[in-house]
Amino acid sequence: MIEVKNVTKKFDSFLALDDLSLQVEKGSVYGLVGPNGAGKTTLMKAISGIYRLDKGEVLVDGENSYENVKIKDGMLYISDDLYFFNNFSIKQMKDLYKRVYSNWSEERYQKLKEVFKIDEKRNVNRLSKGMQKQVAFWLAVSTCPNVLILDEPLDGLDPMMRKNVLNIIMQDVAERETTVMISSHNLRELEDVCDHVGIMNKGKLVIQRKLDDLKSETHKMQVAFSDGVLPEELKKKFNVLKVSQLGTVYSVILRGDKEEIVKEFKKYQPLILDIIPLTLEEIFIYEVGGEENEIKEIIL
Repeated sequence: MIEVKNVTKKFDSFLALDDLSLQVEKGSVYGLVGPNGAGKTTLMKAISGIYRLDKGEVLVDGENSYENVKIKDGMLYISDDLYFFNNFSIKQMKDLYKRVYSNWSEERYQKLKEVFKIDEKRNVNRLSKGMQKQVAFWLAVSTCPNVLILDEPLDGLDPMMRKNVLNIIMQDVAERETTVMISSHNLRELEDVCDHVGIMNKGKLVIQRKLDDLKSETHKMQVAFSDGVLPEELKKKFNVLKVSQLGTVYSVILRGDKEEIVKEFKKYQPLILDIIPLTLEEIFIYEVGGEENEIKEIIL
């Protein structure tokens, strides 16, 4: 459904996207994560056809998305930095969307009015940030999009509304095979809805996997040996992301087949050998790595 092929985008001397490629399957939810400045928003705007690329191409249903009216008619992008016309009410914005998008569903709009419960006569720009996010999502879903690009869509929403929005997204994926790309700093929420995850850093895609595969390939081992030393052979044999030590106990974050890892560690007759499941947030921290991403103690 979405193919990003060797895309590069610069802003003056700043390289926002660096020869990046990825694929998003039709009817799937793709979670895009990365630190601030990783290039997530730039990528989403490139997919949405907002930015002209310096190199590469973005295809949606086999067609280039840039300045493609047909593709944009079936695509909605909700930015973290929302924009509405000055002095427009919700109803006026609705009438605009109705004229622009050929798949607009008035029936759906009216049904969602019971979910969002905001007076249509209110000026959108005078609403709180959380209410503006609700309006943006209300309008977007009413266009019945084939592709939904969401940049921090849940920011500013209360817990109940976050749940409502996620439920609507998943309903569209299941019933209409809507393709969704969503970025969020709340990685716990992404775990509940995403099929695939892409981790970005410095304009590159560090890793792209099915979420279940990513979690099954990355492990946290807590291990201790009689001589108090982690064998160097184990570090060399596997893809080790991080090693830390507390007393005689080592915590080792590594990638690989779980059974093979356990079998190899047992050869060295450890006193302790435990495997602890990792959350998506922990995997993100270890995959991005680097000193600049270490959690540092702050002394005030």
